[in-house]
Amino acid sequence: VKFNNCAGNKGVRYETNSLDFKVRADGTVYAAHQLQMPSKPLVLRVTAWDPQSLGRREAVVRFLVAEKSQHGGHKPKGRRVVPGELAQQQSDTLLPWRQHQSANGLRRQKRDWVIPPINVPENSRGPFPQQLVRIRSDKDKEIHIRYSITGVGADQPPMEVFSIDPVSGRMYVTRPMDREERASYHLRAHAVDMNGNKVENPIDLYIYVIDMNDNRPEFINQVYNGSVDEGSKPGTYVMTVTANDADDSTTANGMVRYRIVTQTPQSPSQNMFTINSETGDIVTVAAGLDREKVQQYIVIVQATDMEGNLNYGLSNTATAIITVTDVNDNPPEFTTSTVTEGRCAELPGCTTPGTPRLLRDGVAWQQKAVGAGTPHATRTRVLTRSRLGFSRPRGPREKTQHFAVAVDYEMNRAFMLTVMVSNQAPLASGIQMSFQSTAGVTISVTDVNEAPYFPTNHKLIRLEEGVPTGTVLTTFSAVDPDRFMQQAVRYSKLSDPANWLNINATNGQITTAAVLDRESDYIKNNVYEATFLAADNGIPPASGTGTLQIYLIDINDNAPELLPKEAQICEKPNLNVINITAADADIDPNVGPFVFELPSVPSAVRKNWTITRLNGDYAQLSLRIMYLEAGVYDVPIIVTDSGNPPLYNTSVIKVKVCPCDENGDCTTIGAVAAAGLGTGAIIAILICIIILLTMVLLFVVWMKRREKERHTKQLLIDPEDDVRDNILKYDEEGGGEEDQDYDLSQLQQPETMDHVLNKTPGVRRVDERPIGAEPQYPIRPVIPHPGDIGDFINEGLRAADNDPTAPPYDSLLVFDYEGSGSTAGSVSSLNSSSSGDQDYDYLNDWGPRFKKLADMYGGGEED
Repeated sequence: VKFNNCAGNKGVRYETNSLDFKVRADGTVYAAHQLQMPSKPLVLRVTAWDPQSLGRREAVVRFLVAEKSQHGGHKPKGRRVVPGELAQQQSDTLLPWRQHQSANGLRRQKRDWVIPPINVPENSRGPFPQQLVRIRSDKDKEIHIRYSITGVGADQPPMEVFSIDPVSGRMYVTRPMDREERASYHLRAHAVDMNGNKVENPIDLYIYVIDMNDNRPEFINQVYNGSVDEGSKPGTYVMTVTANDADDSTTANGMVRYRIVTQTPQSPSQNMFTINSETGDIVTVAAGLDREKVQQYIVIVQATDMEGNLNYGLSNTATAIITVTDVNDNPPEFTTSTVTEGRCAELPGCTTPGTPRLLRDGVAWQQKAVGAGTPHATRTRVLTRSRLGFSRPRGPREKTQHFAVAVDYEMNRAFMLTVMVSNQAPLASGIQMSFQSTAGVTISVTDVNEAPYFPTNHKLIRLEEGVPTGTVLTTFSAVDPDRFMQQAVRYSKLSDPANWLNINATNGQITTAAVLDRESDYIKNNVYEATFLAADNGIPPASGTGTLQIYLIDINDNAPELLPKEAQICEKPNLNVINITAADADIDPNVGPFVFELPSVPSAVRKNWTITRLNGDYAQLSLRIMYLEAGVYDVPIIVTDSGNPPLYNTSVIKVKVCPCDENGDCTTIGAVAAAGLGTGAIIAILICIIILLTMVLLFVVWMKRREKERHTKQLLIDPEDDVRDNILKYDEEGGGEEDQDYDLSQLQQPETMDHVLNKTPGVRRVDERPIGAEPQYPIRPVIPHPGDIGDFINEGLRAADNDPTAPPYDSLLVFDYEGSGSTAGSVSSLNSSSSGDQDYDYLNDWGPRFKKLADMYGGGEED
C-alpha cells in the first residue's frame, strides 16, 4: 500500500484492523504468523497516520486466495484484464463468468474478471433507453438465467438511472447524465436461476460520466476592488481575480484562462495593467500612474475555459476597480506671496474676511496654501518672534493659522507674521522641487468684552469652627481685564450647599450667615466649599466664577458618648464583663485619651459596679459585689475627653443581669428574669396559663357532650317528612258556619240552567263554563310567511284573552255549600284501637322517626 503526503511519506505509520497482518514502513503487507486463509476473499482495512497534519486515512485491501497447481507451485489468482477470447464475442457482450478445463475433467471454477470501466458521455440526447453493454454467463446454455443490477443509480437513489433486461442481460442508461451532479457510478451485476439461486458471483461494474464543456467560468465576485500607489514601477502587484469552472479541471473543459478586455480611462496609456492568464494576478505594465490626473481605473476582465480558446471556450466577465493612492509627490505652495491683512478678535475667536472661525485654544487667521497632495501632507510654520505657532488642516488645500496662546487687545493690537508652509512628510524620492513656500501676513486685534476673573481661584482661608453669625471672613473680589471699558462688576452666590455665607454684591466681602460646624455633613476633609459669580455690565455681559474653600479648625464642642447603650452580664462576678468604648465627634487633640468613672450619686452604683480603664478609648464594666439579683439596671458612667477645656458627658447603659450557665451565657429563665420579672411573678404567670388551658379544655369537652346528646335525640319521622316547619297559621275565621250570616245561595248547585241564563249581568259562577258566543280564532295559512308568524301568534293570544269560555275559567274555585248542619259526628268520638286486620309492620321500615308508631301499632298481638 502507498500513502502520499506533502512531506514525501516521512514518518507515516501504518496499522491494520487484523492481528494476522502487519504493514512495514515501506507499505509492504505481510502475514504476522502462519495462518489458514479462508476460501472466500479476505477484506483488510489499512490506516495511515500522518504526523504532519495529525490526520488519518484509510484504505481497503482485498485478498484473493490462490490455488496450488499440479506442479506444486502457486498460481496467483488475481485480477487481470479481459482476455483475448473476449474479443471473439460481440463488442457489447461481457463474459465475466466462464468454465475452466482441468486435468481431472471439466469442473466449474468461479473466476472474477476486471470489467473495463464503461464510459457514458453527459448530456446525451438519446434516444433512451440507450444500451451500454450486455452481460452474459456461459451457463445460460444449460439453464435459464435472470440478470439484475444493484447499487446507486439502480435500486438506490437516484433510482432507475440504469436498467438491465433480466433475460438478455443488456444494460441501459435511461436518461441524460450530468457529470457535475455525479461523476461515476458503482454497480454490481447478479446472475440467478429461475428459483432465485445464485449461479455466479456478483461482479463490479464501474460507469464513468465523460465531461462535456457545458459550464461557463464563474467569478467569485462580480466587482473586485484594489489599489496601487501612484508612480509605481511596472510589475507592481495590484490584486487577484478568481473564476471557477464546474467542469472537469483535469480536462480543457475546466481549464480557465484570464485576459483584460478593456481599461477605462485609457490614460496615460491604454495598457496600464496586465493579468496573469493562469493565476488571475493583475500587475502594472506601464509607468505614469498619477493620482492627481487619474484617481481610479475600471478594468474589465474575461475568464475563458478550454484553455482560453475563444472559438470553442465559454467566457464570463468581471469588473476590477483599481484606485490610485496618493503619495507625497507635490510640495505645497501659497497662491500669493504678498502681505495679506487679517483681523481677529481677542478671545474667544478670530475673524477673516467673511469667514469667522472659533478655536479651542486661541484666535486664528486663515491663510490658503495650494498643495496637490492630501490634507495631511502640509505643515505651516510662522517665522516671527510673535507667539503664533502651528497650523491645523481645514480642507484639501487650506490651512488655519491660529495663536498658540490667547491674544490680548490690551497688550498687543497688531501682529506682523511671515508664514512658511512645508510638507509634514518628506517628498517622495525623485521629486526635484522646493519643499516649502512663504507669505507675509498682518493681523489686527479687535477688543471684545472679556469676562471678569478671580485672581486667586481656588481661594483657601482657615478659621475655627463656631464663629458667630455676621463674622467677616474675607473679601473675594474679581478683576475685569477690559481696562479701556468703564464697567462695573457685581457678585452673587452660585453654590452654597449649607447656606452659611453671604457676599456683598458690590465689593465681594464674605460674611457668615450661620454658625459653621466642622462636624456637619457638608464638610469634606474639614473643608467647606462655595462658588461665587462675578458679572460685568458689558454688551454682551460676561461673567466668571470663583471657588472659596474654608478650612475649619476643630474646637472642643462635642462631648464624648459611650457605646454600647445596652449590655448583658451574669448575676455573679468574674464570669464576664462589659466592654465599653468612648466616641467623640471632634478630632485630635479634642478626643482621647478619655477618663471613665462612676458617679457618687446614687451610692448603689459604686456599691454594685466597678469600672476599669483599658486604654485611652476603652474600659470594662463589671460587678463589684458577689451576687446581684436578675433584672435591668441603668448604670450611669461619666466620660471626659482631653480637650481644652475638657468636656464630659454622663451616659446611661442599660445592663441586663441574668443567671448564666457554666459557659457564661444567660439561661432562658434568666433572660425572662432579666427583663424585669421576679420569681413570684413568673410563677403567677405560669399558673394563669395553666388555668386558662384547663378552661379551654373543659369547654371543648362540654361542646362535644352536647353535640353527642343532640344526635341521640332523633325525630320520629324522616327529615324530609317533617312538616313542623311547613305549618302556616292563618287569620281567625270565627266560630263556625252557624255563626256566620252569609248568603250562600249563590254557592248551591243549580238544578237547571234557567237561572244562569236569566241572572243579571256580572253575577255568575266562576267554576262553570260560561254560556255565550265564542270568539272566532284566526285561521293559520297553509304556507305561512316568516313575517306572518308573529302576527298570527299575537292575534291568537288576543282572542284567548277575550274568550270567557276558554279554560281555566278562573283561578279561584268556590265549592258548593254542604247544608246547615253536619251529618258526621265529632271527630273527638274517634278512638284508637289496636284491633283489626290492618298491618302496621311497614312502619319499621320508615326510620327512627317512626319508631314510636312502629312500637305502638306494628308490634303484633304480643304488644
